[in-house]
Amino acid sequence: MEKDHVTQFMSIHGNKFATENHPMIKRRIEALPDERFDEICAINYKSPTTALIFSILLGPFGVDRFYLGEIGKGILKLFTLGFCFIGLILDILSSQKRAHAYNLRLLEMTL
Repeated sequence: MEKDHVTQFMSIHGNKFATENHPMIKRRIEALPDERFDEICAINYKSPTTALIFSILLGPFGVDRFYLGEIGKGILKLFTLGFCFIGLILDILSSQKRAHAYNLRLLEMTL
């Protein structure tokens, strides 16, 4: 893939991945044919900031877990009010990391 496409992808979506994964993502995207650029850009990546806000404001109801596609944990969190509020604190601390991991899994499935 053209260097411009890789730079464009990273400038638009780079904040949705952990910084330590950036070199690996760049290498994998560079190896793709140019025709796949639109496909990887069209993926609905989740915002780590939105995940954090959901976790802080709506965490006891499991909205942060639903947002990241973790339906089972979201339902469990909903019925236990954030795992009796203990899990809520842990989820707030890990919400951005979980969003980065979710986005990396989406990208790897597409590559």
